[in-house]
Amino acid sequence: MSRHKTYIGLEQDTYGGMTPTGTIVRDAQVFGLIAEDESCAGWSLDRIQLLYDQVSDAWRPYGHLASRLPDELRERHQRIFAAAVAQARQLGWKAEIYTDDE
Repeated sequence: MSRHKTYIGLEQDTYGGMTPTGTIVRDAQVFGLIAEDESCAGWSLDRIQLLYDQVSDAWRPYGHLASRLPDELRERHQRIFAAAVAQARQLGWKAEIYTDDE
């Protein structure tokens, strides 16, 4: 993605956002950096990078581990990511295709 291109948004992204950028968007939703219905469609690469930096800063106190999140954030994380996985599976996504066991 070059700097003049834009993100297509969670709904249009591979398997509903089962990509690194989709994870950034969902993490930003978890931490309240963006609204839960914000897909980031049309956002520039620079804007996505700024969001990534904010998300990384938000994760830092928790060691980037969902298990260390306070109850409210952990519950929001579980809800948002469970919905994303369910949608991705409906679109044909299989987690095992992303393993390096070969």
